[in-house]
Amino acid sequence: MQFAKKLKKGDKVAVVSLSSGMLGEEFCRHNIEIGVKRLREYELEPVFMPSALKGIEYLQAHPEARAMDLKQAFLDESIAGIICAIGGDDTYRLLPYLLEDPEFTEAVRKHPKLFTGFSDTTVNHLMFYKLGLSTYYGPNFICDLGEIADQMLPYSRKAFESYLEENSCETIESSEIWYEERTDFSRAAVGTERIAHKEERGFELLQGSEIFEGELLGGCLESLYDILTVTRYEDEKSICEKYGIFPDRKEWAGKILFIETCEEKPEPVLFEKELRALKEKGIFDVISGIIVGKPQDEAYYEEYKHILKKVIDNEKLSIVYNVNFGHATPRCALPYGAAARVDMSRKKIYILQ
Repeated sequence: MQFAKKLKKGDKVAVVSLSSGMLGEEFCRHNIEIGVKRLREYELEPVFMPSALKGIEYLQAHPEARAMDLKQAFLDESIAGIICAIGGDDTYRLLPYLLEDPEFTEAVRKHPKLFTGFSDTTVNHLMFYKLGLSTYYGPNFICDLGEIADQMLPYSRKAFESYLEENSCETIESSEIWYEERTDFSRAAVGTERIAHKEERGFELLQGSEIFEGELLGGCLESLYDILTVTRYEDEKSICEKYGIFPDRKEWAGKILFIETCEEKPEPVLFEKELRALKEKGIFDVISGIIVGKPQDEAYYEEYKHILKKVIDNEKLSIVYNVNFGHATPRCALPYGAAARVDMSRKKIYILQ
């Protein structure tokens, strides 16, 4: 597994729209202004790739343009990092254009770059994992750098700053505060703060050993479910199978699975279906433990806990719940393929590699 160099002052950072094209819509113009300002405060120079701002309709119709943006970002030696604009639901459509392009795959192997995003970006992460590049399940442009409060959320800001040369993300602890999702993202809401709550629970050990280790692998549970089924798109499962995007059972051996639920806030019945789809792949039989993200707005918080234990049906497999990553704000950054130790005696996650 290759690990990209951290970002340093003066580096160029590409912004890509690999799924939804909403960054190019007028209603996101203020997010661009805010995000650009914050990147420049870190002395990083944003580079919006050619199709990144072409909008929802164009990018929906042109997955090849999205793929070309990512390829060009890897081919451009002046670009050190890549930040996804946002998630979406159809980035799997980029796979044929990328994995059948030897120039792209060779560029990834020869010129590893820091890559960050979450949600539907899960598919991109698993593609890079297949190509041997560690990427970050972490902050993206609109939600984090473009956060419309006066400042980035402190916990998420620390996660982004871990991408910088002088910083690290060696220890992850529970945020002392969690935030409700906004209902107003408009320019009129710029400068308003999110509704905040004191974190009363912190990381919760649902079952199993207090301490476990393994390399990190996972993503958004809905994205993983879509990879394995035809629920959302009829061709997603077959395309992902063709390119081996979901790791096989042997690859999961000894790993720490990380999963979290999206902004759709899946009802308990669906949450159980999604977990059972993973169970059918046999990964719960071979992994070393699971870390589960805090549900957005704490939706179905207790119900999910019960379903996790019921479906997994193995009291020895460690499950740590309510971890700050993914769709619930604030969020940390989890590096794919990195060795980690979860130590619930200290309520900390240590990134070892």
